[in-house]
Amino acid sequence: MDTPRLDLQPRLDARLRREWPIAAGLLLLALVPSIAGAFRIGEITSGATETAANARFMQMPLPVLLHIVGALVYAMVGAFQFLPRLRRTRNGWHRFAGRYLLLPAGFVVALTGLWMTAFYDTPAIDDRAVAVSRYLVGGFMLACLVLGIAAIRRHDYSAHGAWMIRAYALAMGAGTQVLTSGPPLLLFGEPSELARLIQMDAGWLINILVAEWIIARRRAASRRPATMTA
Repeated sequence: MDTPRLDLQPRLDARLRREWPIAAGLLLLALVPSIAGAFRIGEITSGATETAANARFMQMPLPVLLHIVGALVYAMVGAFQFLPRLRRTRNGWHRFAGRYLLLPAGFVVALTGLWMTAFYDTPAIDDRAVAVSRYLVGGFMLACLVLGIAAIRRHDYSAHGAWMIRAYALAMGAGTQVLTSGPPLLLFGEPSELARLIQMDAGWLINILVAEWIIARRRAASRRPATMTA
C-alpha cells in the first residue's frame, strides 16, 4: 500500500499563474499616479514656471519629491510582496524588501502626506473635509505599519500580513481615486466640495473593503486542511 502524499505542485503552479495578474493589476492601478508623479518631478527639477497650481511644490519641493519617490517604491515593491507563492519561495527577498524598502517607503508616504496636508497651501476645495480625511487616512496608515511591525516581532505572521495589506490599500488610494474622480470630472466638470470629498473617500473606502475581503479569504484558507491524495 502506497503511503499517502501531498500532491501539491500542480496546484501551486496554477496558483502562481493566478497570482501574477494580481501584481500586474496593482502596478496598473499605480500607473496614472506614477505618471503624474514623474511629471511633477520633471517640473520641479527642470525649474518650470511657477503657477497657482504648482506654487506650493515649487516653493517647498522636498516633501512632495519624497512623497512621490516613496509612493513609487511602495507601490512597486508592495505589488509583489503580497503574492503568497512568491513569498514562500523567496522568503529572504520578502524579508529584505519589507524591512529595507517597503516599510521605510511606507513611513515616508504617510508622514509626508500628513506634512503636506498640514503645511502646504492647498486649494480651497481640499482645505476642510478632504483635509480631515487625509489626516485620518495618513494616521491610520501609520498605525497599520506600526502594528504590522509589532505583529512580526511576536511572530504573528497572519496579523502582520493583515496590517500590511491595510497599509498598502490606503497608500494605493491615489490609483483608485483616478477612477472615482476622473469620469465625473469629464462628465460634469470641476466638483463641488462635497463631490470632491465623496470621490476621494470612495477611493480609500473601496481599497479598504477589498483589503478586508482579501484578509478574510486568507484567514479562511489558513483554516482549511491540506488535501491528501493517495
